[in-house]
Amino acid sequence: MSKILILAPYPATKAPSQRFRFEQYLHLLENEGIEYEYHSFLDERAWSILHKPRRFGYKIMVVIIAFIKRLVLMLKVNSFDKVFIHREASHVGPPIFEYMITQIFKKELIYDFDDAIWLPNYSEHNAEFQKLKMYKKVQNIIKWSSKVSVGNEYLKQYALNYNKQVFINPTTIDTDNYHNPNRFKKENFNRPVIGWTGTLTTAKYLDFLIPVFQKLEIKYDFILLVISNERPILPIKSLKYLQWKKESEIEDLLKFDVGIMPLTDDIWSKGKCGFKALQYMSLGIPAIVSPVGVNSKIVDNNINGYICNTEEEWYDALSSFLKSNKSSTMSISAREKIINNFSVNSNKSNFLSLFR
Repeated sequence: MSKILILAPYPATKAPSQRFRFEQYLHLLENEGIEYEYHSFLDERAWSILHKPRRFGYKIMVVIIAFIKRLVLMLKVNSFDKVFIHREASHVGPPIFEYMITQIFKKELIYDFDDAIWLPNYSEHNAEFQKLKMYKKVQNIIKWSSKVSVGNEYLKQYALNYNKQVFINPTTIDTDNYHNPNRFKKENFNRPVIGWTGTLTTAKYLDFLIPVFQKLEIKYDFILLVISNERPILPIKSLKYLQWKKESEIEDLLKFDVGIMPLTDDIWSKGKCGFKALQYMSLGIPAIVSPVGVNSKIVDNNINGYICNTEEEWYDALSSFLKSNKSSTMSISAREKIINNFSVNSNKSNFLSLFR
């Protein structure tokens, strides 16, 4: 029986990138006779204050404590056959732990990431830490890895500059047990609901659509439902906010009649793995997306959603939806696309091959 050490930034079940990159596959590792230990860099208490404003001194303290715990954990590395790291072994600083694992203990490292994490990207609450992030460490970690697992072709092309053992492992959805609309009750509003979900950090992408929604409000009666960790400040009368909660995540998403994923076409967005679209469509919610990154591979225009670039295209797509609401065929097609191409079941052999 092989034994895997899993290192991730955040506590289990808390961060979407971890939940949908590898956590939902852990039971499959056990079925394959692979034993694992999961160690996050931050504990739940540290995670709870990380993206809150101020408390800079306390944040420094919890990071130092997390470093000490990681150093202690390194004493156990030799008891594992392989190490799997999602994004980074520590939030800040150079790749000390990755270096120890690969260059000192000579362990095989499987390195997984789903964003352009070599580029600066941080919340305003943690701007003080950004100089400590050392984004260029990603290049070294890729070089030292035995295998590199990435979420899309754009990320693969970057990783191939430093390692030839790069594999696309798409972000996927558990369409049987979690994102399954048949297991939850859908709440119906008396108005059509356009929905968006994400953190406040990514709510900036909604700014592009402000004039579109303001124009739509003149003609249509609808709800723009935003599910996030904080309420965004947007001059949109139809805006309704829901605090994101894991316990009610699916029920809240099912309030959407159509889901949106606007993006700017920049090098950071090209690395995104279309998670919002995957969530919407897995629940039978058609998605309207920008043609950036993997979005154009997830959404089939006019079949299970819409691909829009300009303000005019966004207005036309949303207007078309508000006139007729969503069609049942588009909803069925959306869920089928995810089940067949971006589900845990469709990708499990690909994921498990990383550990062979």
